[in-house]
Amino acid sequence: MNSTLVDFRQSTATGELDRAFQGFVPPGKKKNLEGRVALVTGGSRGIGKAIALKLAEEGADVVINYQYTKDYAEQVSGLIDQIAMRDDFGKLSGMIDNMENGDQAREVSRLIDSMGKHSMACQASVDDIEQVSRMRDEILKQFGRIDILVNNAGIVRDKSFAKMTSDMWREVLSVNLDGAFNCTKSVIDGMMERGFGRIVNMSSVIGRMGNRGQANYAASKAGLIGLTQSLAKEFAGKGITVNAVAPGFIETDMLKSVPKEIMDKIIAQIPLGRLGKPSEVAEAVVYLVSRSGDYITGQVIDINGGLYI
Repeated sequence: MNSTLVDFRQSTATGELDRAFQGFVPPGKKKNLEGRVALVTGGSRGIGKAIALKLAEEGADVVINYQYTKDYAEQVSGLIDQIAMRDDFGKLSGMIDNMENGDQAREVSRLIDSMGKHSMACQASVDDIEQVSRMRDEILKQFGRIDILVNNAGIVRDKSFAKMTSDMWREVLSVNLDGAFNCTKSVIDGMMERGFGRIVNMSSVIGRMGNRGQANYAASKAGLIGLTQSLAKEFAGKGITVNAVAPGFIETDMLKSVPKEIMDKIIAQIPLGRLGKPSEVAEAVVYLVSRSGDYITGQVIDINGGLYI
C-alpha cells in the first residue's frame, strides 16, 4: 500500500477517514475514461461538481471552469488531484464538505495537495468567446486536447414575462445558450481532427415543459435541445456524439434555501416522491461519454423522477 496513505491512516484520530479509503484502487487498474480530457463548464459546485468528480473517478483528467467561484473550483480541482488513490471518491468529497474538525479537514487537503495533478481550474465567462478561446488554449497547453465537453454553466433571472426586462432575457440566453455555442465552437475543430468527441449539453425539465416566471430560462434550455439534435446529425460521421441531459429538481445548495412548505409541494408533484441527487445526474453524463454510450447521439436523457413524462 502507498506509504503516504499508510501514514495518513495512522495519523487520523477516528476510523471515519480510514473507512473512506476502503475503496482504494490498486495501481494499474484501467478505468473507463482513462486517458480522456474533459472540460466541465460551471463545474465548481452542485451538479457540475458532481459531474467533474465522477468523470475523474472514471479516470478522466478534468478541467473545472468557473466564472466567479474560484474557491469552489479550486476545491473540486484539489479533490480530483487525489482521484488516483480512490475508487469510491464521493465519500471523501462529502466528508470534506461536512467536516467540522478543522485539523482533519486540513490534513485531507494536505494529502490531496501532495498528489500528482489530474485537474485544473480555469476561469472564463462562457458568454464571452474571447475568454472561452483563452480557456481552450490554456487547456491545450496543459493537457494537449479536449475529448469531452459538458456544457453545464447556467444562470437564472426569474420574473413573470410581463415584468421581465430585455437585459434579464439576454443575460440568461447569453450564458445558457450562447455559452454552449461558444464552448462547442472552440473545441469542435480539435475533435474533428482526432475523429473523437463527446459533448453533453445540460438542459432542464423546465426546457421540456416550461414554467411560469421562467420564460428566458425555459427558452435557453429548450434551445439547448435543438442545438443538441442538430449537432448530433452534423457530426455523427466525424466520431462525435452530442447528447443532452435534462435534470428535474435536484438536491443542490440552491434548493436548500427553498421554504419547507414550498418544497413539500414540489415533491408532491414528483411521482417518485423525492428530489434527485447530483450523483444520479453525474452517472448519466458519464454513461453518455463512456464506451457504453458510443451508440447514443442526439438524445435527451430526462432525470426528473417522473415529473415530466
